Amino acid sequence: MGVFVNVKSFGSRHAAVSTSVLPAVLGADMNVPLADGTMAPFANFDHAATAPCLEAVADAVNTFLPWYTSTHRGAGTLSAICTAKYEESRITVRQFIGCRPDDHLVFTRNTTDALNMLARIVPEDTTTIVFAHEHHAGLLPWRDVRTLPIQSDVDGVLTALDGALAEIGAKALVVVTGATNVTGELLPLEELVAITHRHGARIAVDAAQLVAHRPIDMTALDVDYLAFSGHKLYAPFGIGVLAGRSDWFVAAEPYLRGGGATVNVGDDPRDVEWSLGVPRHEAGTPNVIGAVALAAACETVRTAWDSLIPYESVLLTRLRTGLAEIPEVNELSLFGLTEDRIGIVSFTVDGVDPGLLATALSVEYGIGLRQGRFCAHPLTRHLLRKSGTPGSETAVRASLGLGVDVAKVDRLVDAIRTISEIGLRMLYVTQDGTWWPTAVSVSSHDAGSVH
Repeated sequence: MGVFVNVKSFGSRHAAVSTSVLPAVLGADMNVPLADGTMAPFANFDHAATAPCLEAVADAVNTFLPWYTSTHRGAGTLSAICTAKYEESRITVRQFIGCRPDDHLVFTRNTTDALNMLARIVPEDTTTIVFAHEHHAGLLPWRDVRTLPIQSDVDGVLTALDGALAEIGAKALVVVTGATNVTGELLPLEELVAITHRHGARIAVDAAQLVAHRPIDMTALDVDYLAFSGHKLYAPFGIGVLAGRSDWFVAAEPYLRGGGATVNVGDDPRDVEWSLGVPRHEAGTPNVIGAVALAAACETVRTAWDSLIPYESVLLTRLRTGLAEIPEVNELSLFGLTEDRIGIVSFTVDGVDPGLLATALSVEYGIGLRQGRFCAHPLTRHLLRKSGTPGSETAVRASLGLGVDVAKVDRLVDAIRTISEIGLRMLYVTQDGTWWPTAVSVSSHDAGSVH
């Protein structure tokens, strides 16, 4: 029988949560070697980069693989089955994110690929508005861009966007993340959509961090475009999505030029009739395995929201509370520590290099998390300056999801407390910012001579 807890879940609902009803992921019980030669259960706190594979996803892929062959252009029975499964998967994904009936949903490689595709289909007379707090995938692809400064509160975000749109007008595309990948804080999507549409502009949401943790409905929110990755939604098979209003897709040049995107090519290769629908932007052999995997992930997560959301809330509260009790820990925050967020916590520990901390947690405790600037360099630098972390250009990030439990959260907090209060068990050397443990422990060597 699972352990039950009562917590505030998404919106105003409350639910009892059993760990036994949460979807299972591969590798949750994996043991990894430590530097001292022992083994430890692996604690994966790097979901914000890549989530593990759902067992349901692996089962769906393995069931489908014997049927795998060419898609769309084959005449055989298996090809017809593959084509049907690919398009059936598209329908499942559309339902998961609440597409409007006339929206296009194009499969891509990942969120970065999707946002680059969006940048290619944006009309040339359109200015893209982004905040400097965006992930690089949302910050960098645009031709004509207005970058707004990082804001310290939600009201500042709304005011800055309203002001920029008042200057630019209707020929604008606003690109905003649903949840920042550095702190997990949620952006006020309803208000951002309302401001954008009041000025006659369009809005695209980078939902890479959002879709695995909160439901999103494009129709209800009236979001114009949405991008996300399968590998952050427990479907690591090289698939992503760009969904949204069809007119820009139809009017734009094909994102890729090749087979499948054409109706006819004349004897002169410049004489091309391009497809008008989704195939216009899906040239080449499609990733049908990725589509099957993503559909299985969407369906599994969709049926688990009532358990998943409150349980992640329990884990996040336990993690943040535990870290807050360690004086040397500095949690990074964009809008404030009380703002609503998904399960992402970035922080520094006074006196411990973030790269060294991440390495020590891995090789001494079997804990995996992320260290660096998280492909959001302007935001991470801003948050480090804001937190008063002296001399640090990077942080560590712990991110939660399926496969993480209370015991693993406690292991992480206890390990950081031990490192901050007592120190490291091993001696480490560094070169070019990378740390390695030596063959000796601190107890057998003068701890002051090497980190």
